[in-house]
Order: sequence, then structure tokens, then C-alpha cells
Amino acid sequence: MLTRRNFLTAAVGAAAAAGLAACAKEDGKSSDSPGGGSKTLTLGFSQVGSESGWRTANSDSVKSAAKESGYTLKFSDAQQKQENQISAIRNYIAQKVDVIAFSPVVVTGWDAVLKEAKAAKIPVVLTDRSVETSDESLYVTLVGSDFTDEGRRAAKILEKVLDKAGHKGPVKIAQLEGTTGAAPAIERAKGFKEVMDADHADDWKIVVSQTGEFTRAGGKQVMAAFLQSNPDINVLYAHNDDMGLGAIQAIEAAGKKPGKDILIVTVDGVKDGFIAMSEGKINAIVECNPLLGPQLMDVVQKVKDGEKLERWIKTEESDFLQDQAKDALPSRKY
Repeated sequence: MLTRRNFLTAAVGAAAAAGLAACAKEDGKSSDSPGGGSKTLTLGFSQVGSESGWRTANSDSVKSAAKESGYTLKFSDAQQKQENQISAIRNYIAQKVDVIAFSPVVVTGWDAVLKEAKAAKIPVVLTDRSVETSDESLYVTLVGSDFTDEGRRAAKILEKVLDKAGHKGPVKIAQLEGTTGAAPAIERAKGFKEVMDADHADDWKIVVSQTGEFTRAGGKQVMAAFLQSNPDINVLYAHNDDMGLGAIQAIEAAGKKPGKDILIVTVDGVKDGFIAMSEGKINAIVECNPLLGPQLMDVVQKVKDGEKLERWIKTEESDFLQDQAKDALPSRKY
């Protein structure tokens, strides 16, 4: 399958004048290039929102990398609304930025605005998440993770978790899904089910599955409902750490021990997740690297220079079991 803290939002009047949706936040910083004469490359970036620790790290990485590269960055926070992203992208087109990059809220519904960008001869780069389009030429490349493979990795590491726990008998899985229609939610569920159906059709079963919207509050609320309807759940697969961390609160409130009574596998690898894993509350984490800023800035420059790029530039990631958490924690950058 790039980030938001300590960020100045554009003034409401300026945003309105620019034509952005009132509920979207945009920040553009203009600066001359170091040489003092030529125009600085301007990047318009539309972020999904600020729903998780992962997203915060992703936004921070984009902002710092753009600054280090000497680019003018126009940043908008869509607050989990596709209409805000479309409005921001149209605003970038009107401003005639050099390149547009965005991490799409959902998979579908982008053709119209991407055709507008193409007509304006502004190249588009996808970050973190993919889209479905009628014309693949509407975007240049995707910089991000393989979410389907993350789902497969989650299932394979669950095998190790079950073995370490000495678990015998049926595996009754609760799945906390990401935002409905979002690429990571669709693909992480798909990859996990591929392995489950192929290798564990007789003993693994997803007994309940629902979106927690990638948020800690959502994970807590939905997990509490899961435990009411299915008190014999013994495994939780959460599509991100924040939902898993929220679920831990619900599990403890129900008088159960996370990491023991209910084995937990999550995706992302944020620092709070590693802290919970070092405390024995999460059993394994499948890493999804949010620090895409430097890689994105390199791609943006190549796109502006007209270089040919692969359609999908994947990020490098690792998987971690509970006994690796304490050693890995000090080196976590997000």
C-alpha cells in the first residue's frame, strides 16, 4: 500500500477563494528555487486524512521530503471524504501545478477528475493506494505497498502465532476491516482469505467481520460488539494497528487477556503497535511502511523529467513476531 502533525492549514478565506471544499484542509508553501531564477517544481498532494498513526507518519514523511527536495508543496487533508479529494485535485489543476499526487480514499470514482488532469497535461502519481480506472494512462505510476500480499503475510504469520501459542482446535477469527471500498481494506481481506481457503479450510473460520474505519475508536466499538455476539472468538485480524489497539481496550473491558485469550495480528507497524506487542498484547505485526516521502519525491522528479517508470513501485517491508518487539522498538521511526 506517505503524512499530518504540526501542519498549518490554509486560512478559511483563502481556501474558499481557491475553490476548495470547506471541510478540506490545504497548505501550500511557495519558495524560490535555490538558484534564484528558475521556477521551483510544484507538487499538489491530496492525503486521505489523519485517521491513524500510520497516516500521520505518512503525511509527515511527504512534507519533510518535499522540503528537503526544495519543492513547493500544496497539501490537502481530505478528512476521509472522496469529494474533498476531487475538489482539491481540481484546485491543483486550476493552479497549474507540475505534478499531482494523491492517496485515494476509495478505489472507484476517479475517471472524471483524472481525465481533467490529463487534458491539462498534468501527470498524476498514486501513493499508498490504487484506483480502478477505465484508462490506465490517467495516472503514471503507483508508489506503495502490495496490500494483497500483506493479507497473505498476515495469514502466514498467524500460523506461526498459533504454533507458538500451542493452539489446538478451531480458529475462530474476528476481522476488523479498513474503510469500506478502500484498496487496503479490500486487498488485505482478499490476501488473508486466499491463504485461509487454500491451507486452512477445515480449521480456520472468519466468524465476524466489519469495518472499524481504520480508527482506534472504531476498533474499540466494533470489537466490543463482536465480543457480545461471538464471545468465543480466539483470534483477531485487524487491517491496521490503530483498530487493533482500540480492540485491545474492548477485550480488556470484557475481562479477557489480549495476546493470550485472543491472539492478535495487525498490519502497519506504528510505534504504539510495537509497544503493545512488547507488552504481550499483540502477537504479530505485518509491516506497511508509511515513510514514502523520499521515494515519492524521486518519482515526482522523474515524472517531471519525462522518464519512463514502472507502473507499480513497491515498498520494502518486514514482519515481526512478539519476541522481536523489544529489540525492534527503539529503531521504529513512526
